[in-house]
Amino acid sequence: MRLVIHDLETEDFQKLFPDLLIDTMVISDDGMIHHCIGCFGCWVKTPAACVIRDKYGDMGEYLSKCKDVIIISKCCYGGFSPFVKNVLDRSISYIHPYFVIRNGEMHHRRRYDNIFNLQVWFYGESITEDEKQTALRLVKANAINLDCNVYRVIFVDNITEMEGKIL
Repeated sequence: MRLVIHDLETEDFQKLFPDLLIDTMVISDDGMIHHCIGCFGCWVKTPAACVIRDKYGDMGEYLSKCKDVIIISKCCYGGFSPFVKNVLDRSISYIHPYFVIRNGEMHHRRRYDNIFNLQVWFYGESITEDEKQTALRLVKANAINLDCNVYRVIFVDNITEMEGKIL
């Protein structure tokens, strides 16, 4: 399965994905996402599922079924947009509360066997070099934490630069 997480307006998303491929799940902002409350219930009370039962409560399971994850986000100060960050926060159930040493650092153990490829597209006018470097470090750190592969990280000024290049 392919998972697309994005913060685009519906019209812009449809321009990029006029014909969604089979076996693709799309996570977009419908204004109904609840913020992670940091309770770690997804590790303790309801392992692998967020205790907040909205449509984002099974993000860990969705990631577990993916071969590819595509994130399209406005670059906000070298990071993800608030919506995309919130989705990633709600995905913590993908990993275990137990630790392993990875790259000489302590990280959470993977809960599932799959390893997915991560592709991130940051958009925004006038993204500075410092913001790009911060975003690259962030994506690499997220990839280590989620134990996934960074396929690519791309920066564009506007959505039209992505047309025909994603997937």
